[in-house]
Amino acid sequence: MEIRLIDEAAGTDFVFPVNPEEVRITRGKGYETLNMLSYGEFDMATAERVREITFSSFFPARWGDHEMQPAPKEAMHLLTEMMNSKRPVRLIIENLVNLLVFITVHDTTFKGGEPDDIYFDLTARMWRQPKVHTKAGSAAGSGNSGGGSNRPDLKKTPKAYTVKSGDSLSKIAKLELGDSSKWSAIYNLNKKMIGPNPNLIKPGQKLVMPS
Repeated sequence: MEIRLIDEAAGTDFVFPVNPEEVRITRGKGYETLNMLSYGEFDMATAERVREITFSSFFPARWGDHEMQPAPKEAMHLLTEMMNSKRPVRLIIENLVNLLVFITVHDTTFKGGEPDDIYFDLTARMWRQPKVHTKAGSAAGSGNSGGGSNRPDLKKTPKAYTVKSGDSLSKIAKLELGDSSKWSAIYNLNKKMIGPNPNLIKPGQKLVMPS
């Protein structure tokens, strides 16, 4: 299971190095309680509550004999920047979640005996664009007064491409983007996965395509 946070505006594509043991998704329905003097309380259903996604893991300083990139403190600061940002980021949990979210909680823990590893708890809340309703007769012909989807995007959902044997970035760019010279855009968006050499892509890798 791969978990990624993508901030297209900042050009950031962060892959969590260690998968959590579990991912918790909280869904709920809003209710408004009315108190009628003669009959007592009644619950009236309202709209869906914003979904929350929570998980815990850690950033290891080393994995075997190799140092992790980015370093734990850099990864911690990156999540903090995303949390403090006023724009949503895209959370992708393979085969489970693909949503625009706000990072609302990012707690870190430093454990004795593991001075360089950083443990964290993260909470993300699904982003939804506020609906705007116009009065009848105003903005005639606008055709969209807020009755659209409950899951609008700031941008199109990033498309993923699974690398096949014999593929190259220029070949993928030609196939997916119609222009082989756009291979560098694919490389820049997936540089952390591919590594320093853009020619060393491996079958089975899932590359995010530029929008």
